[in-house]
Amino acid sequence: MSDRHQPVETLLDQVDLSTFRSVMGSLPTGVSVVTSVTADGQPRGLTCSAVCSVSASPPLLLVCVKQPSATLEAIHESGAFAVNFLSSGMEDTARTFASPVPERFTDVPWSPGKRTGAPVLPATVAHAECVLTSSHLAGDHQILVGRLVHGDVSPARTPLAYWRAQFSEVQPAA
Repeated sequence: MSDRHQPVETLLDQVDLSTFRSVMGSLPTGVSVVTSVTADGQPRGLTCSAVCSVSASPPLLLVCVKQPSATLEAIHESGAFAVNFLSSGMEDTARTFASPVPERFTDVPWSPGKRTGAPVLPATVAHAECVLTSSHLAGDHQILVGRLVHGDVSPARTPLAYWRAQFSEVQPAA
């Protein structure tokens, strides 16, 4: 009997982490830094490539955040977050917010978002300020759904992408 005809239960746990990463790494993704503030106003943030539009009416997006995370805790405390869509050339920022260092904002300038106070980074392609509407457990991550309450776009900038374990630039079609 071929694998595709086996009962679903027997197919589970047959893909190793390396295969999963290779398959998912074949889809280029944008690179974002998701930010929030703690109850006492301390900035928190992490690099995130799992960002997706959910709905236009109401305007909802989702981000997926691995547990445990100080940023995730701050999002739940404050009830809000910002998604900073990184521009090409911001690889160092992406690496900083993907690193295990606790004080990621030491050398990164930011300003409080106009509506939520969540950290907004300069020189990004765009940013979205969101109010947390729901959170769903999925494996070792939480899927956070946020309602967009403010945003801004910098049309002259091009986005930073991640594909097959490398940063790359997205160029407009000629």
